[in-house]
Amino acid sequence: MRASALLLSVLLVASSAYAQTFDRTVTFLAPSSPPNLWHIDFRSSESAATATLTAPSWRLRSAALPPRDVQETTAQPLHAAAIEHSEAYQTRAKIHKIASFATLPLFAAELWLGQSIYNTPSDSQKSAHIVVGTGIIGLFGVNTVTGAWNLFGEGWQDPQGRTLRVAHSLLMMAADAGFVATSMSGPGGHSRIGSTFEADKTTHRTIALTSIGLGTAGYLLMLFGNR
Repeated sequence: MRASALLLSVLLVASSAYAQTFDRTVTFLAPSSPPNLWHIDFRSSESAATATLTAPSWRLRSAALPPRDVQETTAQPLHAAAIEHSEAYQTRAKIHKIASFATLPLFAAELWLGQSIYNTPSDSQKSAHIVVGTGIIGLFGVNTVTGAWNLFGEGWQDPQGRTLRVAHSLLMMAADAGFVATSMSGPGGHSRIGSTFEADKTTHRTIALTSIGLGTAGYLLMLFGNR
């Protein structure tokens, strides 16, 4: 009788253990519950740290450099050195500029006087024509000295606007030579009768107009070039 009771007790304990094992299996296979919003997964932080450490090496080196070192590695643009001129250069440039203001008025007066003499000459017009012509030659002499001195001296070191200055100088020097030739080709004497008078008068007028044209072109070149 006692043996039967003992056997029955063993069977009950085994059945209970089996049932608990079955419940655990069913719970494992059942659908998982919704994720807990308050749950913290420390493994994700470790993964992120690992990803950061495995970033490309050049990014790590760039981040490790101080801002000053990063700026120093950037290429700096090169600027041309400023050209400083002497006081004498500035004085010559000022004289050249102020004297040049008389260029166009002298040209206009000489053209009017020359045309008047060409049509109906008079002694007073001839005298005025000579005075204005002498003024033009003197003006161009002063501007040639001051301009050439600055251009081929200190100004040659300044590349900015050098082509414009050279073109201006060449035109003005050509006008210089033309004005000298004009004064030498003028008809001589007071008589309008002679085999060469008309030819000399035409030559004189042509050279004068050409010289005035060259001088005007050189003047306007610098005027509109803001030099």
